[in-house]
Amino acid sequence: MTTLNKRSANKLSIVSTLIDSAMEFRRGRRKSGLLLLGAAALSSRIPGIGTAVSLFLRLVRRLR
Repeated sequence: MTTLNKRSANKLSIVSTLIDSAMEFRRGRRKSGLLLLGAAALSSRIPGIGTAVSLFLRLVRRLR
């Protein structure tokens, strides 16, 4: 079994953000999908931004 190091955790976070982005596009939420897609692209340089954007979008949706 492989161990989860910082590099693989970052890749997993990027993939998770891409999946969230695809789901938003599928639900018809283009702006959220684009925001998550941009966050996934930035995640290689700024770790954790994809998770932060995803949580932010969920919070905004909940407060509506």
